[in-house]
Parts: sequence; structure tokens; C-alpha cells
Amino acid sequence: MTTGETFIREYIRRAVGTGRPLPFGAPMTRITDITLRRVLDSRGNTTVEADVSTTSGGFGRAAAPSGASTGEHEAIELDAADAIERAEEEALPRLESEVDAEDQRAVDAALREADGTENFSEIGANAAVAISMAAAKAGADSVGIPLYRHLGGTFRGQETPTPLGNVIGGGEHAAEATNIQEFLSAPVGAPSVEDAVLANAAVHAEIKELLQAEGVPTNKGDEGAWAPPIGDAKAFDIVDEATTAVAEELGFEIGFGLDMAAAELYESGDYVYDDGVKTTEEQIEYVAEMVREYNLVYVEDPLDENAFEAWADLTDEVGSETMICGDDLYVTNVSRLQEGIDLGSSNSILIKPNQIGTLTDAVDAIELGADHGIDSVVSHRSGETEDTTIAHVAVGTAAPFIKTGTVGGERTAKLNELLRIEGQA
Repeated sequence: MTTGETFIREYIRRAVGTGRPLPFGAPMTRITDITLRRVLDSRGNTTVEADVSTTSGGFGRAAAPSGASTGEHEAIELDAADAIERAEEEALPRLESEVDAEDQRAVDAALREADGTENFSEIGANAAVAISMAAAKAGADSVGIPLYRHLGGTFRGQETPTPLGNVIGGGEHAAEATNIQEFLSAPVGAPSVEDAVLANAAVHAEIKELLQAEGVPTNKGDEGAWAPPIGDAKAFDIVDEATTAVAEELGFEIGFGLDMAAAELYESGDYVYDDGVKTTEEQIEYVAEMVREYNLVYVEDPLDENAFEAWADLTDEVGSETMICGDDLYVTNVSRLQEGIDLGSSNSILIKPNQIGTLTDAVDAIELGADHGIDSVVSHRSGETEDTTIAHVAVGTAAPFIKTGTVGGERTAKLNELLRIEGQA
């Protein structure tokens, strides 16, 4: 019997013996080596990639993404070279030959202990999340199962999420484009992930044709979305026309949504747009009006990242009609999410592992949200790599949505992984 077969048999024996899925943290294989290196993200900036090996021959590789529109409460990303140096000095000695890759909570606890701060400002969230994700992959590989099954055996099952596709962008992702940061295709009626992925690509292509027909330049932003020099009002109409046309062609519902990134618009108590300034009350009224006029199915970060009570007012107004999703509001942090739950600030949360630093912290946020009826949307960042971990996190935790772009190698890497997973399910 091979080593891999031995570990698989032991995994099954323990699962069957308890009558329930193995707990998140059942020790199986010791981490032997961790290698950190600098690699490039999609913007050409350096980020941290980690390789993790185990005693059983398990191996995992993961790379940290990086955001442009970042919340002030996010975990701290360091210069990649500095993060690697500090992690090699502080974290690796606590992990190599000390922790089992199967025990994800122990891996992530060791990372937090090595850092010693609330926000990973010592070793860097980019080093921490790369190691955390690579260790999870190594743990799954050690027992011969995909990462989504490794996670799915622990959490809420294995369901494929609906992908949200960024099709027109501006804000911090593209200069001289829309104030609203993202207009998202949302194929909520798609019968499969494959249909949804192809629908988002079709909407992206349809928008290009509509823009070119009007002589509008088809520039692109950080995430591969079109970044035309048009105002928000024009963008609403174009995305509405494109999603309607593709929905009629494909025969299922395709809505659309927004990432407003309102914290980037917030100045001295008001929301500053190219065509005027809105008070908080006017911003709430504006968002509610757009939800109803365009039947928006998703609105992310419609208000400032510290305005919990204003978020609650908006959720009271339209939360029964659409998803109100907190990104900068929560930064994948359970303490901030609990505050939002207590106040009724939203009905969904964006999940970004690098925003909080470890998979354990990200999954804890998903679980806390699920316990209180808060849907999770697992998300990429504007500066991405070919890493596919978030596809597995979304499936393994049964998140209903994933936000991972529409085109571009670093975006399609996640989408293609979803297609592979759907084929295995």
C-alpha cells in the first residue's frame, strides 16, 4: 500500500468512526518545508507565493493577491521582500516540523502567534495568507482529495456558487471612467456554473459592441472590465441593455449589480461624484432608486466603511429586494461582522482571505454570517495571480456567490477551476 493510500484509508476510517465529517484541524501530516518567493501579480507588482510540503509527500502552492480599493481596517500588506524576510524569521520556525498541515487552525494560530499583532503588521498579511492557503492545499493533497472537499467535509457541503462578473469598471480600478467602481453581470438564473461563466463572458462582449457602436473607447481596468470614459448614468443603461439582450438569447435571467466602493467617494461627510455631491440621506435615496429602476440584484459597499447605522437604514429600505453586501464595512473580520449583525447593517458579506490574513479567519466570518442569515460572496482582488484557492473556498463553504472577474488569465483561472470542480461534483 502506498503512503497516499494509507492516509486516505486513515482519513476515511476516522470520518466513518465518528459518524460525521472530520473536524477542521484533525492532525495527519507534519509540515516539513516552507519556501517563500516573490512573484508578479496582474498589475506587475510583486507579491508573496508559498510552497508547503509535508511528511506524507503532500504539497501546496498559493500566492497572495493585493487590493487597490482597500478598507482602512484591513490586515496590513507589507512589501513582498520584507514580508518574506520577516515570515522566514518569525513564522517558519513555528511551522516547520512543528504543525500538521491537516490542522489548519493550528497552522493559522501559529501564524498569528508569530506575528503578534491584530492586523499582521509584523510579518505581513500577504505572507500569512500565502502560507495559510498553501498549507490547506498541502493538507488536502496529503490525503488525496481536492481542497474544496477538504473544506466541504468540515463546513456546509459542496455547492457551486454563482459567479459575479465585472463588466464595466472605474473608481480606483480605472482612471477617467465611472465613479461607481464596478458594474457586475449577475446570471442568477443560470442552470449551471458553465452557463453562468459563459453568460458573463457574453455580457462582457456585448458591452464592447454597444460601446463601439457609439464610438466610445473600450479601455480596460485592473480587473479586465471595460473602463470607458462615460458617466455612471450611461453605464447603467449600457449594462442594462447588454444583460437584457444576453438573457433573451440564452433563455435565463441575468441581472446586474454594483460595487460602489463608497468609502472612496466619501469626503467630509458627503459622497462626491463628478456630477455633484450627495449627503448620506441622498446616497441612501439614490441607491434605493437605482435598485428599483434597474432591478439590481447586488449592491456592494453603497456607504462609507464606518457608517454601520446608515447601512442599516439602507438595508431596511431595500434589503428585501436585493443583496446589500459589506466589503470595506467588514473586511472579513468577525468582530466588525458581529457589529453589523447586531445593527442589521447588511444581508451579505464579501469574503477576501488576504483581507484578514488566514483561511481560518475567513471561514469563521463565513460561518458567523451563515448562522445569522448573512450570505457570503467569496472574492478576488484587483491585483490577482493565477492562484485558484478562492474557487475551492466558495465551493467548500457553500457560498452562494463568487466574485472573480470575467476575463483575463488571473480571472479565468478561478472560473476554469470552478468548471473543473462542477465536473467532479
